[in-house]
This record gives sequence, structure tokens and C-alpha cells, in this order.
Amino acid sequence: MFKFGSGPAMLIHQDDDTWTALSAVCTHLGCTPSYQPDKKIIYCPCHGGIYDPRTGANISGPPPKPLTEYKVRIANGKVTVSRT
Repeated sequence: MFKFGSGPAMLIHQDDDTWTALSAVCTHLGCTPSYQPDKKIIYCPCHGGIYDPRTGANISGPPPKPLTEYKVRIANGKVTVSRT
């Protein structure tokens, strides 16, 4: 988890050594979901919303749309997250 602009975001290191950065603001009511690596889901505790940790797609529960995905670049051992 990290602050990105005015809100929270999450950076997930995938099993295939890729990285995914997503908004950490639930699209249902704005709660803060978290990554559950043991279940390989992003879970929002407010109303049980579940998102795909690779794409941010809403896969279960009340969230009406996916989490916003950000671009991740890795160069010289540094991770950069941007909107485009």
C-alpha cells in the first residue's frame, strides 16, 4: 500500500515476477480494499467486494466497476507508478 496522489494505491508483485499497481479505493462506497496473497484476491471488507489482483476487475460482490489500474515501470532497481 502507498499514497498515490490524494488516495491510497497498492503495488502487487505477481508470481510471474510482473508488477501491478491499482487504486485502493473500492468502486462501491470508497472503502479501502486489501490484497490477500494467500487467496490471490483483493478484498473489500465493507460489503465483501472481490477484485482480480492482476487486472483490478470486479469479480464478486457489489462493486460496480473495476479498480483503476496504473502503469508500472521498473528501471535500475526503482519502481515508478504513473497514471499513463
